[in-house]
Amino acid sequence: MSAATTRSRTPDRLCAEAIDLARTAAEEAAAPGVVGEHTGTVSEGDRVVTHFFECKDPGYRGWRWAATVARASRAKIVTLDEVVLLPGPDALLAPEWVPWSERLRPGDMGPGDLLPTDQEDLRLEPGYTGDEEPVPNSPVSEEMAELAEAEDADVTPGTPAEQPTTPTRGSIAALAEELGMRRARVLSRYGLHLAADRWEESFGPGTPMAQAAPATCVTCGFLNPIGGSLGQAFGVCANEFSPADGRVVSLSYGCGGHSEAAVMPKPPQPSAPVVDETLIDAFPLRPSPDSGSVPDPQDATAAELGHS
Repeated sequence: MSAATTRSRTPDRLCAEAIDLARTAAEEAAAPGVVGEHTGTVSEGDRVVTHFFECKDPGYRGWRWAATVARASRAKIVTLDEVVLLPGPDALLAPEWVPWSERLRPGDMGPGDLLPTDQEDLRLEPGYTGDEEPVPNSPVSEEMAELAEAEDADVTPGTPAEQPTTPTRGSIAALAEELGMRRARVLSRYGLHLAADRWEESFGPGTPMAQAAPATCVTCGFLNPIGGSLGQAFGVCANEFSPADGRVVSLSYGCGGHSEAAVMPKPPQPSAPVVDETLIDAFPLRPSPDSGSVPDPQDATAAELGHS
C-alpha cells in the first residue's frame, strides 16, 4: 500500500477542523433553518474533506448537506470546494426513471395525444425500400424509371419515410400515393406476432368464456372475416350481445352467443278449451216452427180453416 493511499484515508487535520467554514457555506446555499447538526466527515483525498450536515427540509428526509473543503500543499488556509445536497443511506428517493415508451400501457392514450414511433421500431418495416427489383409490370419497374427519365420527371430516391410529405409530381412516391400504396412503413413479421399474441390472450381459446362455449367462432355466422395473413387465424365479432362485439377474436374463440349454439323452440300452442267462452250463442227472436208440441201443418187449406 502506497503512502498516498494511506494519507487519503486519514482526513486532513486542518480540513477536518473547518466545520464552521463548511456550515457557513451550506447555510448560504440552503434555505434558512434547514441545515442541521454536523453528522460526520469523509476524506476525499489528500487535503480534501467533505463535511455532512443534517437536512431539516421535510421534503428531503434522510438527505444531507455536503460541503467539501480543501487546502493547497503546505498551505494553512482552508478553502471551500463545493456544496451539494446528497441522499443519505436512508434517504427518501424518487423511483428509478423509466422512459415514456416503457411506461406507456394500452388505454393510456386520450383525445389529442400523439404517440410517436421509433425509427427503428421492430414492429414496423419499410413499405417500399427500393432495394428489391420490382416485377416488369409494376408501376415502379425499370421501364417506368426510364419513362420518367425520358419525360424529365423527378424520381425521388430513398424510402417513403425519407421523402417529403407532398411528393413531387412524376416521382415514384406520387405514383404510389395515387395507387393507394404510399405507406412509409408496414407491419413486420415481429409486429404481426405481437398483435396475434395480444389478441389471442384477450379473445383466444384459453379464456374462460371460450372454455365454456358450445362452439368456436370459425363456425359462427356473426364472425366477420378480415384480410391479410392475420385473417387465417382471426376475425371480427359482429354479435351485439357477445362480450367480444367489435373486437378481433381468434377463430378458436367462442361464447354463448354462437349463431348455431341452439335453436329457439316454437312457442307452445294452447289446447282447445272445454267450454269455449270466446264464441257468441245465437238466441232467435221468434221460436222455431218445430219447437212446440203441435206439429206444423203441411196442408195450406187446413192452415186457413184451423182445427178443433
